[in-house]
Amino acid sequence: MRLIAALVLALIGPAYATTLDQALDAYERGELETAAKGFTELSHQGLPLGDYNLAMMHIRSELPRPDLPEAKRLLERAASQRLVRAQLALGQWHEQGLQGKADLRAAAHWYGLAAASGSVDGQVQLATAYYLGRGLAKNMAQAAHWYREAAKAGDVGAQYLIASMYEKGLGVSADLRLARYWYDIAARNGDEAAPAKLKELDQRLAAKPA
Repeated sequence: MRLIAALVLALIGPAYATTLDQALDAYERGELETAAKGFTELSHQGLPLGDYNLAMMHIRSELPRPDLPEAKRLLERAASQRLVRAQLALGQWHEQGLQGKADLRAAAHWYGLAAASGSVDGQVQLATAYYLGRGLAKNMAQAAHWYREAAKAGDVGAQYLIASMYEKGLGVSADLRLARYWYDIAARNGDEAAPAKLKELDQRLAAKPA
């Protein structure tokens, strides 16, 4: 499986795109030495995608001498150039404590940058950090904001959660009609618990005075 989507190839110029495409093809074939050579060349030329993919090979121990500090340096350099995948990877790095103790505050920082760039995964992670108080002070209004953003982008879990927040009045004013709206969307998108909630809300709404 490719480390990045092929759609980005057209954005980085034909010369870089050819090298990146060849490196990705080599990686898919299991030719890790060839892939690493290509990613290293791109990294030396300052391409964030080269940094990111080479870092991931370090993390996955796919190089002869895996080096986690070097992987972190590469990810941070790619993230500084606003590569969202690198920002997400750094969030996971700190959340999992790849070099020791987990740092949830640092994880939330990187997820926040990814969320602000439009990453649905980043939005869900940031919302959850606010909801649970993981690395950030609990803030239900911010949790609702980011779950709603992810829900609008199609994340089914976020659709269910924002529905629940509207139902219970967590971080938002309680609104059963908006809760029903999001439970309905979640149900249509395959959430298994949403149909029962939808039926329950329909009964509650029907029982309310006009």
